[in-house]
Amino acid sequence: MTSTKDEFFAEMNDVKRLTPHNQAEVAKKSEATPGHEVRRISAVRHKLLDTNFLSADEHIELLKSHDILSYKKDGVQHGVFKKLRLGYYQIEARLDLHRKSVDEARREVFQFVKDCMRYDLRTVLIMHGKGDRNENRDAVIKTYINRWLPEFEEVLAFHSAQKHHGGTGAVYVLLRKSDKEKQLNRERFGSR
Repeated sequence: MTSTKDEFFAEMNDVKRLTPHNQAEVAKKSEATPGHEVRRISAVRHKLLDTNFLSADEHIELLKSHDILSYKKDGVQHGVFKKLRLGYYQIEARLDLHRKSVDEARREVFQFVKDCMRYDLRTVLIMHGKGDRNENRDAVIKTYINRWLPEFEEVLAFHSAQKHHGGTGAVYVLLRKSDKEKQLNRERFGSR
């Protein structure tokens, strides 16, 4: 009678030991999948279709949380700018940029101004925050808002908001009249 141990060794007689190695195989497959190719083409197309002209440079001197934003293009009357600064104009639209990255804010500000022009809005409010949660109190989004708004030809003026509208964490923006609004004013007041 043969023992179980002898039977086991008889069965294992032609089995060869694997060569030991201490490295896991982690080589990546170099072939691109169809999904990789679709995403690559989409990213290239998105860059080509991006008409956002707002600067995205990263070397910019940061403003502090309580710095006041103030800008007025030539031709904007002093009285109009004063009313904007004091918050006398009705706010027709708002954009909240709290907790947004610089890239997200850049896209949203660009689209917001374009939408406001499409709907003939003149006075809007952008809430950018003060940056108080940053340990050195640098206001990153506020700094970029101060950089981006003058880049729009549609923006005539802007000023930090009054306290009840967010103070130095928000900005009033005065947009130019659309061509349609200019024509309506001409008809209303009889000028050509």
